[in-house]
Amino acid sequence: MRTPSQRRAWQGLLLIAVAALAGCASAPPQPESMRDPAADFAAYPTFGWGSGATGSADEPVRLLDRNIRAAIAAEMKRRGYVEVAEGAALLMHYETASAEKIENNPVRVGVGMGSWGGSFGGSVNVGSPSVRNYREGTLVIHAVDAARKAEVWQGRISGRIAKDSLEPAAINAAVATAMRDFPARPAP
Repeated sequence: MRTPSQRRAWQGLLLIAVAALAGCASAPPQPESMRDPAADFAAYPTFGWGSGATGSADEPVRLLDRNIRAAIAAEMKRRGYVEVAEGAALLMHYETASAEKIENNPVRVGVGMGSWGGSFGGSVNVGSPSVRNYREGTLVIHAVDAARKAEVWQGRISGRIAKDSLEPAAINAAVATAMRDFPARPAP
């Protein structure tokens, strides 16, 4: 049976642990988007590709370009837009970038308390700081009104590049997240 002071100690430890976990938890990267408030997306039935969205001459970039375009096209079609080769109302562009980042984990401190039988004990553990390098990728998608030659929507997502980040499924997920706020066309 725990004494009242042991129960208070456990409650305090639980409160500290919950607060520490809440402070350490980080949300996944959230997309950012901007929209021209004057743009009427109901007036854009079609989309095509603007210039400058192609890769360089080496094959991996062309494959990446094809995968990104396919993911953007799938999202546009899912929202009710029709892809055309010429005369598109919206021209889609995208940019990719990557940068080396440094993640710094400061000194970590752990506190533990426990009891067994009639004994009560505690411990403190201190971990050393660590620094890690990683690569962060950014995808920016632009929708341009072809008649006005003005950008009407932009979406951006950034995140850590993993080994499978260039796989089609990962690209589809990144594009879907970046285009989360892209307006759907009203049903005819």
